[in-house]
Order: sequence, then C-alpha cells, then structure tokens
Amino acid sequence: MIPTDLLNQSLDTAHTYADYLAAGTEAHQTAWNDFHAQVQLTEQQHTLIASFTRDLTLLVSSGTWCGDCVQQVPMLDHIARANPDRITLKCVDRDEHADLANHLSICGGLRVPIVLILNEDRDLLALAGDRTLARYRALAAKQLGPSCPLPGAPVPPDEIAATLQDWVDEVERAHLIARLSTKLRKRHSD
Repeated sequence: MIPTDLLNQSLDTAHTYADYLAAGTEAHQTAWNDFHAQVQLTEQQHTLIASFTRDLTLLVSSGTWCGDCVQQVPMLDHIARANPDRITLKCVDRDEHADLANHLSICGGLRVPIVLILNEDRDLLALAGDRTLARYRALAAKQLGPSCPLPGAPVPPDEIAATLQDWVDEVERAHLIARLSTKLRKRHSD
C-alpha cells in the first residue's frame, strides 16, 4: 500500500509527458520521439477513449534511459491525448522518486515503467507494469526461442499494435471501475 502523503507528493511533483521527456538526454529524446511517431491509435481505440466520462490520472514511474519505457510510455501519451479533458498523464523518474518506487516493486525488483491509474479523488484504480502481456509474449518468443534479437532491433508493427491494445484495455478497465463506482455515481448523479 502506498502511503497517501507519498502518493500526493509524487502526483504534485510529477511532470507532463513533454516536460519529463525534455529532462532526458538528446539521444533519449530522439528515441522516444521516434517511437512515438510509430504509434497510432486505431479509429475504434480513439473513439472508445474519447467516450470516457470519468477523470483518470496515469502516474508513470519511469526512466528516460529505459528501453521498455521508450516502447510503452509514448503509447500512454497517445491514450491521454485521445481524451485530454478526462485523462492526465504524469511522469516521475524512478530514481528521483525512489521512495515511491520502493512501494512498486515487481518480482522483488524496481521495474519500469510502472503505471498507477487513479480516479478524481486520487484513489488507486489499477497498477500495471512493467510490461504488458503482449510485450512479455514477444520477449518470451525472442528470448526463450531459437534466436535472440540484436540490441536496438526495431519493434515489429504487430508487437506495437498488440502492446498498445493492452494499454488501451488496461485504461478502459480502470475507467469502468471508476464509472461503476458507487461513490462516483452518487457524486455525478449517474
């Protein structure tokens, strides 16, 4: 469980996607921007996300140096941009926010990216990371199979699409949790 004061402090000091990326090296910024350009929501994904009626905050513990982050956090930016009135993407550097990262370990390690999806009251709706199922399947096929890709090898378009769909599904799941919340339905009279 993340202490409320720690979560609030992390949210209050978190950066927008653009500001977070601007703090990275030029090489990291180029890699992130290049990958961002490869990501595109389908019309169906965009329509779904644009229909969300509850406010969500996606707080990402990340590192601009991280290969998994460069291949996933830009996807979250696309999702947030599809409904900027309802979805806010905020990023913190894992190493600068070690106090938060220590509460988010997976399999005993400080992994990134870790995404906390919160409602309008900053209640936790979902915690996801460090990789989606599609990403793990692709890595398993590469690393557990007969061959291993070279570092920096391009990500195949079908892997990008599958990982993006995993993130869309995760954000939709969190939205539905918020949408069906008794507390929020009463507050919004819906």
